[in-house]
Amino acid sequence: MAVTDIQSRLISLGDPAIARHSQRFFKTGPGEYGEGDRFRGIRVPQIRAVAKEFRHAAVADVIKLLESQYHEDRLCALFMLVHLYKKGDAALQKKIYDLYLKSTDHINNWDLVDSSAEHIVGAYLFEKSRKPLYTLAKSRSLWERRISIMATFHFIRRNDFDDTLRLSDLLLHDKEDLIHKAVGWMLREIGNRNQRVAEEFLQTRYARMPRTMLRYAIEKYSDGRRRQYLSGEI
Repeated sequence: MAVTDIQSRLISLGDPAIARHSQRFFKTGPGEYGEGDRFRGIRVPQIRAVAKEFRHAAVADVIKLLESQYHEDRLCALFMLVHLYKKGDAALQKKIYDLYLKSTDHINNWDLVDSSAEHIVGAYLFEKSRKPLYTLAKSRSLWERRISIMATFHFIRRNDFDDTLRLSDLLLHDKEDLIHKAVGWMLREIGNRNQRVAEEFLQTRYARMPRTMLRYAIEKYSDGRRRQYLSGEI
C-alpha cells in the first residue's frame, strides 16, 4: 500500500464545491491562519473510512502522506497514525511520537491538532515527564502551542488536571484566538469532571482571561453562575 494508492482513493472522493467551502472555513486566505492550504473536498467520515481501509500501511508511508500539500491527506495520515499508535508496542509508540513532533509543520490547522494530539502526544507522555509540553507551549508556532494544551485532554479524561492548569497559566495571555478557545475548552472539560478545581483556577484569573477563553471555560455552568463571571461579580 504505497502513498499513491491512498492518495488515489482520496482523489476519487474529492468534490470541488466542498473544497471551496473548506478553504473558506479553514481560513486559507492571505494573512489567515490556514493561508495557502489546499483541499480536495472530502467529508471527515469519508476520510476516516479511507484511513480504516489503509490502516495497515507502513509508518514511513503514513509520514509521507502527512507531508502532502492537501489538508485531507494530512488528516487521513493523522487518523492512521492514531490507529497505529493505539495498536503498537512501546517501540512503535515512541517512533510515532518522535515522528509526530518532527512533523508539526504539517500538523498546521486546528482539526489536525485536535484529532491527534491527545491520542499520540498526551498518551505517550501520560506516564513520563511532561516537560516537552512546556517546550511546545513556549513555541513561536501557533500549532505547537495548541498541541501542548490539547495533548492534556488525555490527562483530563483520567482526572489528572495539574498540567492542564499549569499550561493554561502559560497560555493565559496568548494573542491567538485559537489558543483562547483551546484553553477554555480544556478548562471546561476539567469543570465537567470537577467544577471545584476549575473554579479555584478561574476565580483568581477570570478577570485577566481573554473573553473567548472565559466563555468557553464556563459554557456548562448555570446561567446565574455564567452571568457572575461575565459581569465580574465573583
